Amino acid sequence: MAMYVYVDLIITWVLFLALFPVTFVWYRQAWRIAVKRDFSSVALKEGEAPPNPAKFAPFTLASNLIAATVTLSVILGVVSATLPKDEWTAIAGVTIWCKLIFNFALSRHAHLGVKSARKLEKERVADEKRAQELEEKAAKLAAERDAQRNN
Repeated sequence: MAMYVYVDLIITWVLFLALFPVTFVWYRQAWRIAVKRDFSSVALKEGEAPPNPAKFAPFTLASNLIAATVTLSVILGVVSATLPKDEWTAIAGVTIWCKLIFNFALSRHAHLGVKSARKLEKERVADEKRAQELEEKAAKLAAERDAQRNN
């Protein structure tokens, strides 16, 4: 038996065993969004939620439910021996990749303009601080000028 057969067998088993926790996590995420109304992990970008996660929750919920249902059907197909190896590995792989790509795109879309809004807010605060410092300097100079006039 050639070595590549063992590698293929191991990778296939790793994929199959990984479907169990992946399916569980996706169903749990869907449960949290739909039932508990917890949007804390919706459309995260660099660990940060978008300004309005409730707007994107239905899309995340749908992606979790669809992907988890497909992976659960793959698990059932493998266990019942109704899906050939090439088919179930293709279905599982495409499902995982499509979900990852969709979540990436959704998170980027949810955060459009957030960075520029934060930058503008920082600039506005810095401008206000500079204006306050200039007002204080002007008040000091006016006080010094008044003191010199009185002397």
